[in-house]
Amino acid sequence: MLTDFEKDAIRDHYRTLADNLPGFRPRAAQRRMLAEVAQAFSRMKTPELAAAEGREGESIAVIEGPTGVGKSLAYLLAGGVMAQSRNMKLVVSSATIALQEQLVNRDLPFMVENSGLPLTFALAKGRGRYLCPYRLYQLTADVAQGDLLGADPSLALWDRKPQPGEVEALRELADAFHQRGWNGDRDTWKENIDDGVWSRVTNDRHGCLKAGCPNRPECPFFLARETLETVDVVVANHDLMLADISMGGGVILPAPENSFYCIDEAHHLAKKAINQFAAEHSLAQAMSWLDKVAATAQRVDTLTGKSSIVVDACDAAAAAMETLSEWLWLLQGEEALAASSDTLEPVWLLDDGLLPERLATPAANMALAARMVFKHLSALSDAVGEARKEKGSEALLFDKVAGDLGLLIGRSEQLMAVWDLFEKVAEEKAPPIAKWVQRKTEGKGDYLFCASPVSAAASLAATLWHRAAGAVLTSATLRSLGAFDLLLSQTGLVWLPHVNCVALDSPFDFQSQGELYLPPLLASPKDPAAHTREIVDWLPRLIDASEAVGTLVLFSSRKQMQDVAAGLPAELRECLNVQGESPKSALLDNHHARLRDGKASVIFGLDSFSEGLDLPGESCVHVIIAKLPFAMPDDPVGRTLSRWIEKRGGNPFVEITVPEASIKLVQAVGRLIRTERDYGRVTILDNRLTRQSYGKKLLASLPPFKRI
Repeated sequence: MLTDFEKDAIRDHYRTLADNLPGFRPRAAQRRMLAEVAQAFSRMKTPELAAAEGREGESIAVIEGPTGVGKSLAYLLAGGVMAQSRNMKLVVSSATIALQEQLVNRDLPFMVENSGLPLTFALAKGRGRYLCPYRLYQLTADVAQGDLLGADPSLALWDRKPQPGEVEALRELADAFHQRGWNGDRDTWKENIDDGVWSRVTNDRHGCLKAGCPNRPECPFFLARETLETVDVVVANHDLMLADISMGGGVILPAPENSFYCIDEAHHLAKKAINQFAAEHSLAQAMSWLDKVAATAQRVDTLTGKSSIVVDACDAAAAAMETLSEWLWLLQGEEALAASSDTLEPVWLLDDGLLPERLATPAANMALAARMVFKHLSALSDAVGEARKEKGSEALLFDKVAGDLGLLIGRSEQLMAVWDLFEKVAEEKAPPIAKWVQRKTEGKGDYLFCASPVSAAASLAATLWHRAAGAVLTSATLRSLGAFDLLLSQTGLVWLPHVNCVALDSPFDFQSQGELYLPPLLASPKDPAAHTREIVDWLPRLIDASEAVGTLVLFSSRKQMQDVAAGLPAELRECLNVQGESPKSALLDNHHARLRDGKASVIFGLDSFSEGLDLPGESCVHVIIAKLPFAMPDDPVGRTLSRWIEKRGGNPFVEITVPEASIKLVQAVGRLIRTERDYGRVTILDNRLTRQSYGKKLLASLPPFKRI
């Protein structure tokens, strides 16, 4: 239950915020969100009680907060008070870098300064964003050049002769870091660092020497980790949060049991989670690094004298290579992977994620071999770590081998993840695992093995919802066709009976601020050529090229966008800013410059411009949507899910395609009204809204604009 102290603290800090901001108008929706966040977190169970009773979603809230509500301020203030009161960390996660930066650079400082709530905060990043000082100093030391002539240059820090510019760039980084002119965070360097150069001086968890590293006290990653342990609020992104829980939680971010999560842009969470739990590997690349295991193992033997585990590692790598060779032979006769004129890289998708009987044993053998490789490489790494403690004078040799082993362990973990999924058979009523093989044309005889769950619901339930002390999922658009059902099923929250779902009211008066127009088009989008011609005919009637206001035209197809742009009359083409023809920042700068000069400006954009694009006032008074944003399930994961739904007697179009299109359509329409002073029109050039049965449902989910 929410205590009186917590109620008073939230109320007092909110009042202080209002007093410090002239013209501040408390909004009912924002006050309700403050209360919903606090109430959710107040229902947290202690770890002991959760272990005894389990968690059933009592401390989880799903809150749809339309644009203008002030969501971030509400969850930061209420979440911050509750985290401090309950001795928890507040972990705020977003899908985009833009929102992360907004939270750290604007929203949190603003809230702390004006509310009087003394929160400390830090931005959490993955290990790959930080410098490894040890690797950098090795690369820039004179001895590093001699390393190029070693017995195994392919596993040296440089796998080729470095270019002069690369060495100079690394020495500049080393000098700046040594003199404390740079903190080792890639994003804070004065200019862009080439990916090839950066990959040499960053590190992963397997290649890291951890406590044994001589540069551990100055390591940017570990210093950042230590900072996260001291602050009240940790700002992360969905990818990092999901990576942390997939490793057991508490590895990079605070442990779920000690955290309140505020998951913003939560409509992206399910797809992000599917990507996180997927895995793939190239056959040729796997054969290449497996071939290097023996040489690396012999170096371990020389340093440690652990011959038995060296033999085990070599045998495991040889067995894995033998089994992969068998797969190479098995796949050569597969018809779906044969060359064809219309498919550059043919894909063989396994129906329902089930292996043919002839491949079941090879898959089990490969999964076992991958696990053995990972196990024995890890044993080699442990042996090197133990021996290094005893032979400190040879630390450099041990560290080089440890780094090489780290690379191999990381690759073996990836190999193991793929084949664990390939071998796995989903339970009877559970969604299948999508499995497919893609023939690569770049390398002769190379194949890409891929596997992915089609739903992340079970994984999220097990790794996050049943462990987190509390969570709030929020976004401007969480409902689909007016209900939360799609989000709940895709995230696994549907299995938690006490999750609280709330749809806040918008602060905007849509009836007076906007209108919706559905022109009487004849052509269906199912006839792309005719539909494109009709859009070309309609746009000059819908857009006044002489009026200095902004228009946003959204397309689902790049080809249609380009064809429409090419077919417009010259006076309208002069107003165009087409996505892809210039960087987004330059496109928006040109758009605003034209408006300042008293000229009309029109933005042509694709799906990514339907979300996160903020064009208040007259920078956007007309949003034109070319066609309904249906995403056809033509990728292996989507096709596997659709087939599973059909076999259960369902309709993938009705259950997945239309609900997902509803969310995207609401997001696209949401580009029009961004403030209480905005006005304008939404035009949708898709006659399926009035001709198809699902059209009424899609229209009902839109804001209540005046219909014209």
